[in-house]
Amino acid sequence: MKNSCLLLCIVIFICMEYICLADFDNLQDTCPTATQAKQTVFINGFNCKNPANIASSDFKTSKLNHTGNTDNIFRSAVTIATAADFPGLNTLGLSIARTDLEVDGLVLAHSHPRASEMFFVNKGNVVAGFIDTRNKVFQLGLKEGDVFVFPRGLLHFCFNSGFEPATVFSVLNSQNPGVVTLTGAMFEPDSDNVLDKLVRQLISLSGSKLNGVGNMTLAGFSIM
Repeated sequence: MKNSCLLLCIVIFICMEYICLADFDNLQDTCPTATQAKQTVFINGFNCKNPANIASSDFKTSKLNHTGNTDNIFRSAVTIATAADFPGLNTLGLSIARTDLEVDGLVLAHSHPRASEMFFVNKGNVVAGFIDTRNKVFQLGLKEGDVFVFPRGLLHFCFNSGFEPATVFSVLNSQNPGVVTLTGAMFEPDSDNVLDKLVRQLISLSGSKLNGVGNMTLAGFSIM
């Protein structure tokens, strides 16, 4: 009995140690990414710059200043800044993104396996939504100044529901959120009405009863 208790204590101690090690707080004030030419040590994240070389410019990015290239079938562009190209984000658990949507533009359903997303509408009118693990759709129309949340790992989407281009800024709680997308290869790029069909299907999701993600109209959408 005594041996069993001792073994149980050891197991609990080991588990607690791993839990604590999973998410350490920063050990220094800042740790900008060391943008070296060749990486010789591979870690879960990025190496820090030499503290003597840290500059104010490490904590600023102009990557999101300009409209992205929306000259594509979806009439949208997503530009993201992570610790890989915005050094000051390293170890802070943050990324920032800009989404540009032309009239009728949309971002197809996708997910971020390592981050939740705060979605702030800076300009225009946008419909945004996500699908939970019960296959229930949560979808709302958003106007300038509105904020919507996409929970971590869930499929989410957005499209421009207004009559002018829309701009959205997002903050994600990971310095490398990752992205899993519905490939554009399943859609006919030469179809003139593909976007109209996609938008109609997204709008109809909120009133649909989904029996499974595999049966979701968007995922199995036929535009042939």
